[in-house]
Amino acid sequence: MSLTGFIVMLIIAAIAGSLGQALAGYSVGGCLGSILLGFVGAWLGVWLANQFGLPELFTINIDGEPFPVVWSVIGAAILAFLFGLLSRRRRVY
Repeated sequence: MSLTGFIVMLIIAAIAGSLGQALAGYSVGGCLGSILLGFVGAWLGVWLANQFGLPELFTINIDGEPFPVVWSVIGAAILAFLFGLLSRRRRVY
């Protein structure tokens, strides 16, 4: 993969992670958090799609490497929602 392709993939992962965080209503934190959430969300989303027999809806090929955008956003939203549930502070009375 070329440097340009890698940078484009990072940008797409950041956008997918940011959209996932916006859907979940919880921010993991910063641009690097969005990129990481986009990549891990892509892995989780594709795994869930394969488990339920769902097709890949919108995949972008970057230097021959496929990146599933829709499943990345869905996976990132699920992960951000779970992070939000786990990190909520509870009041102690």
